[in-house]
Amino acid sequence: MTHQRTSRYSRAAFCAALVGGVLAPATAVASPAAPPPAVSCVSGRAGLAAELSRDITAALKGRESTTALAVVDHRTRTTCTLRPTQRVDSASVVKVTALAALLWDAQKTHRPLTPRENKLSTAMITKSDNDATSALWDQLGLAKIKKFLEAAGMTRTVPDPGGAWGLTQITAQDEQRLLSLVTAGNKVLDDRSRAFVLDRMRKVVPDQRWGVPAGAPGDATVQLKNGWLERSTHGWRVHSVGAFSGKGHDYAITVLTQDNRTMDDGIGTIQAVSRAVHKDIGPATG
Repeated sequence: MTHQRTSRYSRAAFCAALVGGVLAPATAVASPAAPPPAVSCVSGRAGLAAELSRDITAALKGRESTTALAVVDHRTRTTCTLRPTQRVDSASVVKVTALAALLWDAQKTHRPLTPRENKLSTAMITKSDNDATSALWDQLGLAKIKKFLEAAGMTRTVPDPGGAWGLTQITAQDEQRLLSLVTAGNKVLDDRSRAFVLDRMRKVVPDQRWGVPAGAPGDATVQLKNGWLERSTHGWRVHSVGAFSGKGHDYAITVLTQDNRTMDDGIGTIQAVSRAVHKDIGPATG
């Protein structure tokens, strides 16, 4: 995306968005709606799991968004999930995956990124530039992207077979897995690659710094990436993923939403959830 909130995608993604689905005809007898799944939290700190579950549930009350989320706080050994394996169109949060795949591929031949790759990668993350993303996605090709996903353990992420990166199917669980690879030492991304990704996520332009940073502690270092896309089914997809570090902070938040009537509805849902999470686990005390 560019600096505007609404944006164009690569040609393939844009065409797919226009013809993205047909609403099923109404049936004669409506089935009763299944109750929504509950937020599930566990924690090494007494009382924190119940507090988070209560506050996140309250933040989602009355909202039309279908929300999937994953939260992990390494400091308190806390995790929360809601619909962690539900697949949704990625929109631009997949750009972090694209950058990680590019760096992983470069690591295999022990080479730095070229000046062109550096420029495109920076634009892709900091400004959410779609043309830069298409260039790097096409350069990598589906075979390399799938190999990276396999190496990263992102087993439920499925790239669009037609090459529309914005229609990659992602899950909150896999996005959280990617954040863990970017923020902590591992055998997939070396320290140099991880530092490159985090640096670009810290430099996202001001008008795209909404979403999971809402309510974050003022002393936390924020690394994030957002995505948004409207299609003919499930309305607006609005997503935000981020990692929070420094000054005793070590946690990550993924919130994926769809079925939003407007982009702002999705942002509102994400930010309500994020404020609840930051309030409960954000203070760097104890």
